[in-house]
Amino acid sequence: MKAAMIGDNCIDVYVRINGEVVNRRYPTGNAVDTGVNLRKLGIPTAIISTTGSDEDGKWMLETLAAEGMDISHLKVGEGATAITYMDMNGNDRVHGDYVEGVLENIVFDDEDIAFAADHDLVHTALWGKAEDALPKIKAKSGTLISFDYADRLDHPLVESTLPYVDYGFYSYHNERDEFIENFLKDKVARGMKVAVATFGEKGSLAWDGKEFTQFGIVPAEKVVNTVGAGDSYISGFLYGVLMGLPIVKCMEKGAQVSSGVVQVFEPWVTD
Repeated sequence: MKAAMIGDNCIDVYVRINGEVVNRRYPTGNAVDTGVNLRKLGIPTAIISTTGSDEDGKWMLETLAAEGMDISHLKVGEGATAITYMDMNGNDRVHGDYVEGVLENIVFDDEDIAFAADHDLVHTALWGKAEDALPKIKAKSGTLISFDYADRLDHPLVESTLPYVDYGFYSYHNERDEFIENFLKDKVARGMKVAVATFGEKGSLAWDGKEFTQFGIVPAEKVVNTVGAGDSYISGFLYGVLMGLPIVKCMEKGAQVSSGVVQVFEPWVTD
């Protein structure tokens, strides 16, 4: 079983932490974080994206190669690697400027599509700019497709990508209620295999067309940074999917991986 991540990559730069001026940074992005965490679980994982020709792009390539990712389709575009600037107050993140860099003109060509379709699962996310690639990937093979919609439950891509997505993930700021139950039911009724809502410290909820499955969290001894918690949950869940585990075990694995990640500053636990 092997997986491909198609979409974004960037550098997160923390300008201030609790008011103190710093310059703490790491390679990240949904495709990066989800992919690295899935690779750490033992799944051969590739990334399909474009990074910059600057030092940050070189750092991205070297980091992902060192983590065992297949970077054969991580292209280098002439220009700057995407950067997100942010401050951190306690565990609260304040997002600042976003420099899109080479991602502004990212293109997934026919060879990228064919490469993605040769995997058992393809994952992307709301800001990955890969939505137009999904129907092409589906047309080539029966590969599973998962999509992280973050907390944008009313984003146009929720509807336009629905015919091509097997596993949809949604971050919901409330806890389980009638609205989110009906929302998940609607997505599965119109094509998904499983729709999942995550509630942060209140766990997660999944609907598979037959029943709801709810799972709590795996407690963390300390919470250092919640960035990457959602991506890492998805990694664990997708690992369970690829291993043929029941939904509750997929959710449990997601919670386990997420619990480990929030205890470190970076979006994955380094070896």
